Amino acid sequence: MPVPVRYVSDEEDSGRWLRFVFRPGDVVISTRSKSGTTWMQMICALLVFGSAELPGALADLSPWLDWLTADEREVFERLAAQEHRRFVKTHTPLDGVPVVPGVFYVVVARHPLDMAVSLYHQGDNIDRERLRELTGGPVVASGAGARLPLGSWLVRWFERDVDPRVEMDSLPGVLWHLGDAWRRRDAPNVLLVRYDDLLADLGGEMRRVAAWLGVEVAERRWPELVEAASFASMRRRAGVLVPDARGVLKDRRAFFRQGRSGAGREVLSGAELGRYYERAAELAPADLLGWLHREPGAGPGAS
Repeated sequence: MPVPVRYVSDEEDSGRWLRFVFRPGDVVISTRSKSGTTWMQMICALLVFGSAELPGALADLSPWLDWLTADEREVFERLAAQEHRRFVKTHTPLDGVPVVPGVFYVVVARHPLDMAVSLYHQGDNIDRERLRELTGGPVVASGAGARLPLGSWLVRWFERDVDPRVEMDSLPGVLWHLGDAWRRRDAPNVLLVRYDDLLADLGGEMRRVAAWLGVEVAERRWPELVEAASFASMRRRAGVLVPDARGVLKDRRAFFRQGRSGAGREVLSGAELGRYYERAAELAPADLLGWLHREPGAGPGAS
């Protein structure tokens, strides 16, 4: 097995994965920021426990393993004590995580422009001083410069030429993450899920995830579980679902801002949008981009 790439930032260190002891059946949820991480954690929780009533806060049930605000030993001990099927969050691409037989890896992909809009707005909701206290060092916002008007900021965001392994929430970083997962899409223990497909057919996508995980759900339970995973339901339960045990967010409800598709494309001119597609084509293969940019609900998942 290749040695995983180590991704290190002010807030994260993927090196923790090298010391983590996996169990057969573990689920690793690998996403970029604001791309459906909490949504997929909730879906996995609903499938694992078979009920809309979870036995604890989502961040405790599914900790962010490589986030430096929490002590490594504390995170590992919490996971070791879990008796249910474990599902663990990371923003690390799969080339930075040990990929082993018997462990399941799900990667959620969101249209990069929509992800960037959410990232732009999230910048206002982060308590930077609190984050600095927890990580013990200076923190630079991933949305640095976000006080530009949104359209101007988006253009600057997708035009930036940066190392994708360092600037993970840049367009090169997003497409690096997804490109790695795309190359693994035929592996039986890797699943790609599009955010737009969750929006278009939440019930159908949840059934697809359940089948891949080998989880059986009684037919009568599906309406309850799908409703619990809806954006509106999750927003109402932000107090127990938002990953903010350390008090980094100013407002937990603002974490679930809108969750819709198309926001990025709406603020760009035709020429700017065309330039985005040119830029994306410089960074990722055509088949990945065709899947990523496809209209919501236009066919099944990655094939």
